[in-house]
Amino acid sequence: MASGNPIAIYVISDAVGETADFVSRAAAVQFSGVRMRFRRVPYVQDLNYLDEILEQAVEEKAIIVYTIVLSELKEYLQKKAREKGLITVDILGPLIQVIADQTGLGPSQIPNVVHRLDEQYFRKIAAVEFAVKYDDGKDPRGVLYADVVLVGISRTSKTPLSMYLAHKGIKCANIPLVPEVMPPDELFTIPVQKVVGLVIHPELLTQIRTERLKTLGLGENSGYANVDRIVEELEYARKIMRRLGCPVIDVTGKAVEEAASQVLQYINKEENHVN
Repeated sequence: MASGNPIAIYVISDAVGETADFVSRAAAVQFSGVRMRFRRVPYVQDLNYLDEILEQAVEEKAIIVYTIVLSELKEYLQKKAREKGLITVDILGPLIQVIADQTGLGPSQIPNVVHRLDEQYFRKIAAVEFAVKYDDGKDPRGVLYADVVLVGISRTSKTPLSMYLAHKGIKCANIPLVPEVMPPDELFTIPVQKVVGLVIHPELLTQIRTERLKTLGLGENSGYANVDRIVEELEYARKIMRRLGCPVIDVTGKAVEEAASQVLQYINKEENHVN
């Protein structure tokens, strides 16, 4: 077993998933020489999202370890796992049931109740995980669930801004704009109030991209750092932004904190306008 594929263990929770993750790893260390790969999936409270996770688990023949207190979600997971032939381990369920039997009371079914007093911290953690998952257009469906979506060409601070906003508890996705690639359809289906465009001065971007190529050990003559190519990309990006009708921030010379402050102003302005 040690030389074969690692055993995949999916830790699924409708809260943070720390308990299930800790128990899973504690059990795993009892089997030296057996390679195991853990994937924690927190804050699962949507049946469609759960379906996606289970499909991936089937492909990896994963063991499902979960802490889910929402009865509908828990029953759905158990039913679908049986249908797909997946092995599941319920970490909290048996103990909750014993306590319910002893007290004659039903559980509250409130996810994450242990950490309720520190809700802001865990909202930040969820936002950071969201930003990583939906960074650089890796999964365009993220724009449908984001609080804000940043669009712009390469090296306009989309990722740093996304992470900064995530630490403020804001779920941020970002989509790269490239002339040869049409933006995802999802981008044009969300409210424009959720989208912010990023641009930068061409000469500064040329310097940034040239340094990036040096870091990667690539030639400086690449079209990636060519000012004419950059101007073309920026013109294309502005065309998409005009089509979207979104506000645009020029990040030239701005610190991440300053640009993020502008994004937050747009978000708060729209929220106040809606309310």
